[in-house]
Amino acid sequence: MSDQFDIQQYQIKHEPFYQPTGNEVALYEAAYAARLPVMLKGPTGCGKSRFVEHMAWKLGKPLIIVACNEDMTASDLVGRYLLDANGTRWLDGPLTLAARYGAICYLDEIVEARQDTTVVIHPLTDHRRTLPLDKKGELVAAHPDFQLVISYNPGYQSLLKDLKQSTKQRFTAFDFDYPTAALETTILAKETGLDKSIAGQLIKIGQVARNLKGHGLDEGISTRLLVYAATLIKGGVAPRDACRMALVRPITDDADIRDTLDHAIDAIFAE
Repeated sequence: MSDQFDIQQYQIKHEPFYQPTGNEVALYEAAYAARLPVMLKGPTGCGKSRFVEHMAWKLGKPLIIVACNEDMTASDLVGRYLLDANGTRWLDGPLTLAARYGAICYLDEIVEARQDTTVVIHPLTDHRRTLPLDKKGELVAAHPDFQLVISYNPGYQSLLKDLKQSTKQRFTAFDFDYPTAALETTILAKETGLDKSIAGQLIKIGQVARNLKGHGLDEGISTRLLVYAATLIKGGVAPRDACRMALVRPITDDADIRDTLDHAIDAIFAE
């Protein structure tokens, strides 16, 4: 990789809005100060990625995000040789770039990746802080500013999609969940500019759906989807239409569940 590579392209220029729900900001800062790897666990759309973005901005560190998937190989993370007009050249992968140049590397939904892929992170998560590039014959010593962060949704865990204990026990960890109703109302209002009274009505719909988790729904309505609904309403869409579009149709195709949530929307916005 050329020495001219500019890691600052991964710098977050503007503060991402994040509303703390506890002491997670101070705890993360302590973990970063010690360069300890961090694992974030929580349901879809509860703010895990936003939290990482906020902390990278707050610490002034570049952030490289990798959306993990089942087709991702170790080479996708660490790098590979490519053919060009002059023969072959090595191209660093996102994990190598972060380790080499001192960024925070965030592996989002890491359980989606194959276990034989995720094992490559192990040397970076203990006292060695190194990354072997076997194909290149190079051992990359992690930059002093490098930190590894991973996340996943425990609600989707299974025997086939879970982290090995040998991986889990290399990380410090945070449990994330949806905020309290009052805090989530504040988040919607700050994020979108929506009136708090309408934001509060959206939160009520979210709570109805979350109570159906395990009773027809795999997941409840996320804070992210509530922000979508609030954004639509702020943009002039009728609240009931915005809720059906952003809160109900994305999460279920079951007619009975849809009817239940649609009735809840009609009842709440009739108040």
